[in-house]
Amino acid sequence: MGSLVHILLLIDAIIMVVLILLQSGKSAGLSGAISGGAEQLFGKQKARGADLFLHRATVVTGILFFALAFLSAYILQ
Repeated sequence: MGSLVHILLLIDAIIMVVLILLQSGKSAGLSGAISGGAEQLFGKQKARGADLFLHRATVVTGILFFALAFLSAYILQ
């Protein structure tokens, strides 16, 4: 049981790193450097499409990572 949790934890960590690296930055490109403060003043643009999917998948894998980490510590004790 412990080795299965560790394998799932490793797979989840790898997936989470890939999802984080695939996301675009808040100020992607030259237009973000020029109008960086304007976006904060006039409201944030809502993520759509792939960005929204990547954001939600990252949240889910993060929650799963913490749950597996706690379960791993509980099994080792």
